[in-house]
Amino acid sequence: MYKPVELFVGLRYTRAKRRNHFISFISLTSMLGIMLGVTALITVLSVMNGFHTEVRERILGMASHINIFAWRGGLSDWSGLSARVSENPRVVGSAPYVDIQGMLINRDNVSGALVRGVLLDKEPAVSDVLDHLIYTDGTSLEPGAYRIILGRELASVLGVGPGDKVTLVTPQTVATPAGTIPRLKRFTVSGLFEVGMGEYDRSVALVHMADAAKLARLGDRVTGLRLRVDDLYKAPAVARELAAELPPTYELSDWTMEHRNFFSALRTEKRMMGIILFLIVAVAAFNIVSTLVMVVADKRSDIAILRTLGASSGTVMRVFIVQGAAIGVIGSLLGVLGGVVLALNVEALVGGIESLFHTHFLDPNIYYISKLPSEIHWDDVGLIGSSSLILSLLATLYPARRAALTQPAEALRYE
Repeated sequence: MYKPVELFVGLRYTRAKRRNHFISFISLTSMLGIMLGVTALITVLSVMNGFHTEVRERILGMASHINIFAWRGGLSDWSGLSARVSENPRVVGSAPYVDIQGMLINRDNVSGALVRGVLLDKEPAVSDVLDHLIYTDGTSLEPGAYRIILGRELASVLGVGPGDKVTLVTPQTVATPAGTIPRLKRFTVSGLFEVGMGEYDRSVALVHMADAAKLARLGDRVTGLRLRVDDLYKAPAVARELAAELPPTYELSDWTMEHRNFFSALRTEKRMMGIILFLIVAVAAFNIVSTLVMVVADKRSDIAILRTLGASSGTVMRVFIVQGAAIGVIGSLLGVLGGVVLALNVEALVGGIESLFHTHFLDPNIYYISKLPSEIHWDDVGLIGSSSLILSLLATLYPARRAALTQPAEALRYE
């Protein structure tokens, strides 16, 4: 024989021979179980990766990678600070802003809002919000014009559209003969935006930075400076580098700090979903145990003959490890192949099913993300495939050990 005896006999046992069709059927179901488990695990995690990326991009379409604040009173020389931080090779854009917490009023409709003062020529360097304008009357945000761009849901709550007027009530007060009253200012709605995140579409409005600074009584100062880096995952490291270079009067925060709880929840969800789905693979791997136990019971006389011909207990053990490993390897490889193919085509597949049955799994009128995005992370694929193989190999040890302990005299007594 040109094959090692363990490999030859182990692979031969995986094929059906006369009276062991049932055992081969269980082997096949074990293989299919591993394949389906691995396929489902890769596909689901890829879809979750796609959703996480979509949500992260929408959040960072409004939120910057890094924010720089002053301890008190705002930033007085934002242009000089911008030039200084731009010397860092990872910083690819910066823009100043002024934030005002206030209320927007239109007749009887009132809503709290974050009114952000921006510069239209600087904002695209750190934010994608201007790419999500869904309606505009053609007028831009100009200093002194007191125009405002509202999130779509915020405009719906206020019952306004482009060309209408809204009143901004700020926390700053004005002393009048009638007493102290909040500052009020009328703005003209010049456009609407929709980034696909209710947190922003419902509560954010944009005005010119000079108008916001005047209302906030900041003069030439701004609330802070927003930065974008070339790799958003490097933002925490870049923030630490900049913090070490800047005077201690500045405070820095990155997107992972501002949305820590949300992204931690997403990571926990993905981890728990992976563990739950991996149980499918574990159940299929345990089927290998039952398959091999029955094979060992069925092949007791064959084992005894091999032992009398000089095969060691290690050789017998390796025979059944080969048989179980063949089931695990074939199932895992088919599962990885099926999972990758399905993950790459899941959006088109779901679209075809929706067209066939005239339905929507993610109704665009309800969900912000109406498609099923998918993003394969090859480290996930490698981890799933290797874990499946290891679990399959571990499942062979107990039955193979039992086979190795078979005594030839006992097995052949009644033959």
